[in-house]
Amino acid sequence: MLTAPSSGAGKTTLTLGILRALTRKNQPVQPAKSGPDYIDPAFHGIAAGRTSINLDAWAMKENRLKALADTRDLLVVEGAMGLFDGAGIAGSGSAAHLAHILDLPFVLVLDCAKQSHSIRAIVRGVLAEAAPLTCCGIILNNVGSLRHEEMLRSALKNIAPPILGTIPRRKDLRLPERHLGLVQASEIMDLDHWLDGLADLIDEHIDLSFVDDLTDRGNPSTVHHTPPPPPAQTIAVAQDVAFSFAYPHMLKSWQDQGAQVTPFSPLADEKVPEADLVFLPGGYPELHAGKISSSQMFLSSLRKHAETKRVYGECGGYMTLGRVLIDAEGTPHPMAGLLDLETSFQNRKLHLGYRQLRPLTQSFSEEMRGHEFHYATTLRAQGDPLFGALDADGQEMANMGLQNGTVCGSFAHIIDGF
Repeated sequence: MLTAPSSGAGKTTLTLGILRALTRKNQPVQPAKSGPDYIDPAFHGIAAGRTSINLDAWAMKENRLKALADTRDLLVVEGAMGLFDGAGIAGSGSAAHLAHILDLPFVLVLDCAKQSHSIRAIVRGVLAEAAPLTCCGIILNNVGSLRHEEMLRSALKNIAPPILGTIPRRKDLRLPERHLGLVQASEIMDLDHWLDGLADLIDEHIDLSFVDDLTDRGNPSTVHHTPPPPPAQTIAVAQDVAFSFAYPHMLKSWQDQGAQVTPFSPLADEKVPEADLVFLPGGYPELHAGKISSSQMFLSSLRKHAETKRVYGECGGYMTLGRVLIDAEGTPHPMAGLLDLETSFQNRKLHLGYRQLRPLTQSFSEEMRGHEFHYATTLRAQGDPLFGALDADGQEMANMGLQNGTVCGSFAHIIDGF
């Protein structure tokens, strides 16, 4: 696991560079991300040429985590936030929690931009708190000069984990961002060239030979886990830059159990495929609201499907099922009109956190765990609620989502149990 004392230390950039560098050396790697994240894993997948997986120690049961992480290849996990940062008051489900469950050693990434000798106290504190986890090395990031590096190495002298390398301060290493995080991997021109340049930097400044010892830790034993059954036998999944937030582990689980999953693109105005269930995942519909509103083949076929068969939307997909979506400039865009819902991005407000979800209808059969992360404001939501909700601390929240006949959705992204 690559982790750090806090967010913003450079974990994502270094993870991508290491994944691409190892892949170029023909080292088989399985990328993963701790916690609820759609954007970083998409970058992982391009860097490693292999689908990244989410490992969420708050939302997933231990056997589920172990089954997903059960690989003969080198598992490379990007930790979320700081090593000990988790959900709720108690901080459960942190990267450290995940590392304990999976017995993962960690590499500590340190942002050295605004400090020198104080780094010793930080490292000693992290190592003490992380015991009995194994720290297999330290990466010094954002190092300003050779003199700065000498000061840092002096401060860390006689501390057990080796310094695996130093990364010089470089402004060109940053990826573009927007309100939910990084711009999506599919939207960045020449990403492969950028990743190769990053791998060159890793090869120049970091000793990756430590990986050889990790690959000798032994192959994990097969873990028995029975995932939830697919929600339908045939499932049509919206899939493009406006609807890209579908968890790969969930889609793969459905397919492994015999369900037929058919992707289609609302932005390309494709007709909804024949299926028992249409799933509209989250994404960035607010950036493409005008195009979605004008995609009449998509909208008319979705309405026709909903006359007799099920439709489910999460976050952006949920907003698309409503009557109107108002963009950041205040322009209203008519949506599918299958739920009595109006949402707006003109006055943004952050909604963030884990959710314990209790179904209030027969659309779902058991309690689930999910995550909410959006800036949309609900102007109108009339109808039967879909979920009763608790936050990460078990505190009662307002009901979430709407249900109207065969159509339902909410702002929650289901992580496990669907």
